[in-house]
Amino acid sequence: MIRRMTAADLEQVAELEQVCFSEPWSYGILESGIYSPYDVYFVLEQEEKILGYCNLRVLAGEGEVQRIAVLPAWRGLGLGRKLMDAMVSFARENQAAAITLEVRAGNTAARKLYESYGFAAEAVRKGYYRSPAEDAVIMWKRSV
Repeated sequence: MIRRMTAADLEQVAELEQVCFSEPWSYGILESGIYSPYDVYFVLEQEEKILGYCNLRVLAGEGEVQRIAVLPAWRGLGLGRKLMDAMVSFARENQAAAITLEVRAGNTAARKLYESYGFAAEAVRKGYYRSPAEDAVIMWKRSV
């Protein structure tokens, strides 16, 4: 089940961050985000366990995928697609004209997912990521 994230989810999502990212967001960043008027957070929950989550920022008529994560043991089962569906639907409902995101150049699974939603690579930020160092590919979906 996908639903909006609440404060009660923060501990599990903070743990998910630690598992999924080499540069995880802190509990404090997550907590401030769920109260931001520009951000929406969704969790994918099964039997009271959060298997994935995502964050979309909608500002000035554009959406930006800030985060999307699925626990490693649950990847490849279409859960990332369900999270993307929630973000794209939210963007449409909130009149976002386009959505952007950045992704590690070597994250081919994520890039294929985004391309399946109509995102196209438009630019590269050299050396954007650390731990490990890698370029960021900036992708856009120009019509939502």
